[in-house]
Amino acid sequence: MILYIVATPIGNLADITLRALDTLRKVDIIACEDTRHSQILLKKYEIEKKLLSYHAHSGQSKVEKLIAALKDGQEVALISDAGTPGISDPAYSLIKAALNEGIKIEPIPGPSAFLTAIVASGLPMNQFTYLGFIPTKKGRQTLLKSLAEEKRTVVFYESPHRIQKTLSQLEEFTGGERRIVIGRELTKIHEEFIRGTVTEVKEGFAERKPKGEFVVVLGGKGVV
Repeated sequence: MILYIVATPIGNLADITLRALDTLRKVDIIACEDTRHSQILLKKYEIEKKLLSYHAHSGQSKVEKLIAALKDGQEVALISDAGTPGISDPAYSLIKAALNEGIKIEPIPGPSAFLTAIVASGLPMNQFTYLGFIPTKKGRQTLLKSLAEEKRTVVFYESPHRIQKTLSQLEEFTGGERRIVIGRELTKIHEEFIRGTVTEVKEGFAERKPKGEFVVVLGGKGVV
């Protein structure tokens, strides 16, 4: 009984490890967020396997179905739409359930959007705080205000339609001179890194229509 946690590319389909491909080829079931999306990757590498959708709205019944398959002797690979499962998807529930049943967890490491952004940011990365997707309503202002005194690099995900609001709030709560880098469409054709102070980047976004997926990397207090 093995549940493989397999990292997949965040954009460029060439960014997959040989070990990940070997694992996807040998398992009995691949659990994925969106079967149509995952088929793009699997077809590129000529992998044909039974796919089972497993996403944020799957519910406990889907967890139980996968656990039952594992206990029946089948090997399962869990993948997300992009990156490492468990970072910003429902993998945690399945992993916890598998461990409670004595099922072995084997991680197959690979790409992660927030690590990719930090490495290219030019901001200190020996210590950082990862926030995932920040709240859209309740707790949002409290969280952003708390970053005013944060000395570590902070990284989080944001959507195109909220990025300008987020930059305005960061300017209000942390000051316009904090260093910030925004990664857009990482590893894809239109990959871009937007660098500057919070105020500079905010003003730049006011003149453009935000598109793509964003990773925000905010320098800690006092970082120049």
